[in-house]
Amino acid sequence: MSTERTYQEINERIKAGKAVVLTAEEVIGKVREQGITKTAKEVDVVTTGTFSPMCSSGVFLNFGHTKPRMRMSRVWLNDIPAYAGIAAVDAFLGATELPEQDPRNSNYPGEFRYGGAHIIEDLVAGKAVRLKATSYGTDCYPRTKLETTITLDSINEAILFNPRNCYQNYNCAVNSTDRIIYTYMGALKPHLGNATYSTSGQLSPLLKDPYFKTIGIGTRIFLGGGIGYVVWNGTQHFPSFLKDDEGRELTGTGGTLSVIGDLKQMSPRWLVGTSYVGYGATLTVGMGIPIPILNEEILVYAAKADEELYASIVDYGDAYPKGKSEDLGYVSYAQLKSGSIKVLGKEVPASPVSSYFRAREIASTLKDWMLKGEFLLGEPSQLLPGPEKGLQGKSLS
Repeated sequence: MSTERTYQEINERIKAGKAVVLTAEEVIGKVREQGITKTAKEVDVVTTGTFSPMCSSGVFLNFGHTKPRMRMSRVWLNDIPAYAGIAAVDAFLGATELPEQDPRNSNYPGEFRYGGAHIIEDLVAGKAVRLKATSYGTDCYPRTKLETTITLDSINEAILFNPRNCYQNYNCAVNSTDRIIYTYMGALKPHLGNATYSTSGQLSPLLKDPYFKTIGIGTRIFLGGGIGYVVWNGTQHFPSFLKDDEGRELTGTGGTLSVIGDLKQMSPRWLVGTSYVGYGATLTVGMGIPIPILNEEILVYAAKADEELYASIVDYGDAYPKGKSEDLGYVSYAQLKSGSIKVLGKEVPASPVSSYFRAREIASTLKDWMLKGEFLLGEPSQLLPGPEKGLQGKSLS
């Protein structure tokens, strides 16, 4: 008889200190040793982790009212503009936002880019940030200018809200042109001089639940060092599967998450402002998701190893400027982590832009929280759409 569990049953075991929790690395060895059926009977939860650049991130800030009151219509934090078209003293700061005087297409690709992501890290680190605001005056909001400093403790709320995080699977990027190109996947050398990748493979959260059987609205997660929640599918959520020449499913791809959490709980170790040469700023985010082993089918995917998980090889020198979707085949995460892959018959050095070491730490931390009874599963009120929905993205001409 196959194993069937409920969220309530697992949470009761967590509260009682009886839950069996393994990281996604640990469960691979367990399944190899004793098989799916026996492992599914023993293991309650598998924890995952990723620590990767996630551009579609940002924070809602409520500064508190001034005296006299002010309806802030334009806001800058350390000279980085934040969007203030929300309410009187609310603003949204995007991770990739840059100073207005900063040339977006710089002729100096080596120049450091301080952006919204760095302000988020500064706030979490307890640093003071300069706030400047201007406005038109009204009877109820007469003040027109403000210049002051804020800290995370001095403002009312700071809500990390990331519209598109935790890509299920991402490209392996190469460059076949005759010049170096600067991308959000790092600097790519000409003539297939290097390859970069961003997904943590066998620890990657959405690769361990590719059909979204356990992840949905209300799923409780590790976010930035604190506790967060999945609130919706992420933008550009188009889950599907890479397939081999015979049409067999290889690896889930295309799913994303929209997540939320209290910035005041978080840590600069897990929210890091990052500057990419010739590209701009982004936020490197630590995220971990527990996968409840409700049945054997869920464990089958949660126990997949690097050699069973694949990424598409994409030529960023050609595909991205021209909007093409053709790729150069697939490569396993075991091959990528070996440090060298073959592309068009050429041996190419491969390196990650994410940190597998940190992903492992997140999965272990989440496991410890659960073993101590400090973190319970959040049962989704609605699961996210899986690949069976056949969602497809739209494009602009």
